Amino acid sequence: MAGAPDSETPDPGAPDTETPGTPKRRSSRPRTPKPQPQAAASAGPGTPKPDPQAAASAGPGTPEPETPAAGAADLGRDEGPGEDERAELARLRTEVADLRGRDAELRDQEARLHSQETQLRTREAELRGQEAAVAARGRRHRMSWRTPVASVLIVIGCVLAPISVVGVWTANQVSDTNRYLENMAPLIHEPTVQNALTDKVTVAITSRLNVVGLTNQAADLLDSKGLSRVATLLKTFGPSLASAVAGYIHTQVHKIVTSPQFANTWTQVNKTAHQTLVQALSGQGGAITVSNGNVVIDLAPFVAIVKQALVARGFSLVDKLPPIHPTLTLFTSKTLVHAQTLYRLINDLKIVLPILCLLLIAAGVYIARSHRRALIGAGLGFAASMLVLALGLLIFRGIYLNSVPNSVLPSDAAAVIFDTLVRFIRSALRTLLVVGLVVAIGAFFSGPSVTAVKARGAVKSGFDWIRGAGERRGVSTGPVGRWTYRYRQALRIGAVFLVALIFVFWGRPTAVVVIWLTVLLLVLLGLIELIGRPPARPEVASQP
Repeated sequence: MAGAPDSETPDPGAPDTETPGTPKRRSSRPRTPKPQPQAAASAGPGTPKPDPQAAASAGPGTPEPETPAAGAADLGRDEGPGEDERAELARLRTEVADLRGRDAELRDQEARLHSQETQLRTREAELRGQEAAVAARGRRHRMSWRTPVASVLIVIGCVLAPISVVGVWTANQVSDTNRYLENMAPLIHEPTVQNALTDKVTVAITSRLNVVGLTNQAADLLDSKGLSRVATLLKTFGPSLASAVAGYIHTQVHKIVTSPQFANTWTQVNKTAHQTLVQALSGQGGAITVSNGNVVIDLAPFVAIVKQALVARGFSLVDKLPPIHPTLTLFTSKTLVHAQTLYRLINDLKIVLPILCLLLIAAGVYIARSHRRALIGAGLGFAASMLVLALGLLIFRGIYLNSVPNSVLPSDAAAVIFDTLVRFIRSALRTLLVVGLVVAIGAFFSGPSVTAVKARGAVKSGFDWIRGAGERRGVSTGPVGRWTYRYRQALRIGAVFLVALIFVFWGRPTAVVVIWLTVLLLVLLGLIELIGRPPARPEVASQP
């Protein structure tokens, strides 16, 4: 019947009624598409889209008859976009699962790091507890025998150090002729010593020449021949003539003393007199003898040189003089007694003292509870003993200068002689002073103090930066660096031992030599640190 609804077509607005117990049957027909906006005004709600060709015959509200072809086309249009969306959704779900997996891995890694941090903090607390326990035990045992015994040994070794220096100086300066000449030869080039020698030789010649007496004899001879007026004038000008002759002799003697020939003679005389100086210190006498409580050196060879030079210059009067033996004072009687006593004592111990000094200091450092602190104390004590020796030389210098009167030896000449004789002692004590300070500083910066740790950390960080910068530019030490890092401790000990051997076998090391050897040691240690290539950390290598 026209206009009646199809009995099989469900009403869109009516609810779906089902028999209880009967499962819901889904319609196999596609959903009716939504009407276009243009037909919304003419069609009622829920009315399907009318077919344009059947609009004239079908009444309003009549549903559009659907064909199988049209339903299949609509189904194909709905299923195409659905598959793309499902694929996109599956991809997004996969990415979300991957991100969740990575998040789980990061959380696991964070948990492991937190666990390691906890372990490190626990270990740090344990170490602090152990350190506190060690400190407590140290406080409980600070009255142990090791600390006072080590301190006594180090103090005795430091006290013997200045005596050892003086003993070695005595052996080198007195027993070794070459060292003695090296010490005495510069004296002849000192103006004060040259002036003292000039005065001594001039007085020795003029006192025996007796120009005034010769002038009076000549005046008496002239007076006997009737030339009384000339004789009187000659006697009047006798003192002036003697003074002029003395001035002339003094000038000529000064020229001779400052000449290279006299310097050579000075060296030869001192070479010959070296053994006699040892005899004087040992109390056996010799050309360098004790005269009126003073240790003097015979100047007769120098007077002979002056006489020959004056005769060559036309002053033949001095050739008739008898042999003259003037002397030059080196020590006073009190100084000689002390020097002889000290010489006998130290000459017997000149080899034993240095060895005993080093053994005592080494034993004190070994016995001490803290070797590093003991080494620092030994270094500072050794340096302080050298300062005491320098102070002792200064005091002895003042005593020596005050004991020599100006009539015997001018104070400026005596000061030059003393300073020249002890210059090797001063050089040795300056060298050993620097050695003690270097040892103390090295032991301090190798210790666990905050300053030392920060200093070592800064140096290590600098070398690490330089090594890293080189490796980033393709410069690597390779197997040599790994080998150096592996045996770095042995290489450091070898570097210290090498520098110590150089210092020991150096002929006469000075403070400058010690400083350069210290710089060399620092360079060697720096090269070991720079070349050494630590292995890569496993945890860094295992990270993605």
